[in-house]
Order: sequence, then structure tokens, then C-alpha cells
Amino acid sequence: MSRKRVLLTSVAAVVVSLGAVGLARADEGGVSFWLPGEFGSFAAVPGEPGFSISSFYYHPFVTAGGNKDFVQGGRIEAGIQGRGDLVGVAPTWTFATPVFGGQASVSLIGVGGRNWASIDATLTGPRGNEISGSKSQALTSVGDLFPLATLKWNQGVNNYMIYGMGDIPVGDYNSARLANLGLGHGAIDGGAGYTYLNPANGLEFSAVVGMSYNFINPSTQYQNGLDAHLDTGASYFLTKQLNVGLVGYYFQQVTGDHGAGARLGGFETRVAGIGPQLNYFFPVGDKIQGYANVKAYREFAAENRPEGWNVWLTIGFSPAPAKKAEAQ
Repeated sequence: MSRKRVLLTSVAAVVVSLGAVGLARADEGGVSFWLPGEFGSFAAVPGEPGFSISSFYYHPFVTAGGNKDFVQGGRIEAGIQGRGDLVGVAPTWTFATPVFGGQASVSLIGVGGRNWASIDATLTGPRGNEISGSKSQALTSVGDLFPLATLKWNQGVNNYMIYGMGDIPVGDYNSARLANLGLGHGAIDGGAGYTYLNPANGLEFSAVVGMSYNFINPSTQYQNGLDAHLDTGASYFLTKQLNVGLVGYYFQQVTGDHGAGARLGGFETRVAGIGPQLNYFFPVGDKIQGYANVKAYREFAAENRPEGWNVWLTIGFSPAPAKKAEAQ
């Protein structure tokens, strides 16, 4: 096994856990449980068995003009802006024993930080009362918990993955607030991914598709429809440690919102994003492999959803490959 192949394989587990880290947000207000960009490059590549851990910093900024209405906490609001400074951690255990011929891993993702939101006008209150004027609010607290399970297979330069993810709604949520860090309801998501990884030419390409189902929000009686999403990443190794490329996503709601709180009807959402990425791989002693990634997305083609940009900074550590593999 070449040194480059050892390097790429050794970081795969932590890259997968980093790619899956994100803030899943409430489905009302034109946003979704699935945060586009949660998966990226190397998503389907199996890694080394054992314990790995990753952390992230995520900074989004989104806006929607006053001519666009959104349902939030039972109110119809317009002129929405939002931004966040969020951190999270994702401990991951990768099993050595194969499952259906593949490599299984489980993670539990936790998030926290500061979320800020503002509106230019509230058009109608929960009981039909008209309200006008600007309002802003900030919240520093903790979010929900997100369990994640993956199963991955390798066949030469081709790698395959299936995954399942959920939401445990224990975060800070109040339907009367503008800013929240919890969903206020549960959700589940599942899908499949593919990674082409060729150490001979240093090329990598990954794509992950999935579908989200949101349970009803008991506080507002609002239930989002089914959401489909595609996350992609393509990269090239300039050296055995430095990797550069592009990332992108496409999110499309495929069925309408419903429930007593869905006062704007189906309200199906859409958004796309694209931007650059940089990856750096580094050893930590003889037994730990480190990984750092920065990526940014500029959003476009938004429908019934705020649009903006976001930046991710992630770092993680996983078991280094066995020394005998380096000598092959």
C-alpha cells in the first residue's frame, strides 16, 4: 500500500464525521432540518477502526427581502435576516468487525453557540392581530443532539456508503422567540453516497443524496414536507498533505408543508450553493492522524428560503494506519 493511499484511508473516518457535523435548524421560517453541505469530500471512504473525534465552527449569514413571507412560531413574518457563530463536536466509533461486508460507524453530534435573527415586519399574529415594525433577538445556548450511523464499502477506487441520521429535540427552543438553537420537533434522514478516490492521480469526487422526514412541531402544529438534498465535493492533492477543490449542494423540498400552523400553504423550498475548499492532513505522533478543512458556500436560486453564504472550519483526529501497512 502506497504512503498516499495510507494517508487518505487513515483520515477517512474523521473526514466523514466532520462532513456530517452541522446545525440542523427548525423547518419553519424557510429553513430545514438538513443543513446543506453536511457531507463533502471523502464522504464514502472507509477509515481506520477505533475512536475518532471532530469539531467544527460554522458561520452562516442569510437574508430574505420584505417581499417574502415566512411562518415562524405561528406568525407570518417578512424581511428576515439571520447569522450564527456555532461550534460542535462529533465523537465517532468505527467498528473493526465487518457488517454486511462493510465498515460500520456511529456518531453523536452536539452543537451550541450564538444565533441572531431579525425581522422588518410581522404581518399577522397567532390570533390574527396585525403587528408592524422591526425586531431582533440573539440567543447563546445549546442545540439538539444528532445521532448518525454509516456503513461503507471499498472496491478499489470506488467507495460506497449508506447512512441514517436523526434529531433528538433537546435543544433550546421556544416558538415565541425569533432565534432558536433547537428544532422543537424530531426528524429523521437517510441516504447513500459515492466517492471516487484515485491515489495514482490524486483525484477525488464525492456525492451524497438523501431524504428528510420531519415530525410535527407540537408547539406550532407545523410539519414540513419531505426534503431531498445532494451534497458534492471534488478535490485534487497538490501534495500528500495539501488538497484543494470545490464543494456544492442542492436542496429541494418535494412535498408541501402541512398542519394547522402551515398558514402559507405548501411553501416548498429550494436552494443551491457552491464554493471552494481546502484540506490539510497532518500526523500527531505515531498513532493519531489529524485533519483540517475550510470550505465556503455562496447560495443562489433560493425559493421560499433565506439566501446567503456560510463558512465551515473543521478539525479532527482519527487513528493512524497500522505501521505494517506503510511498509507495503
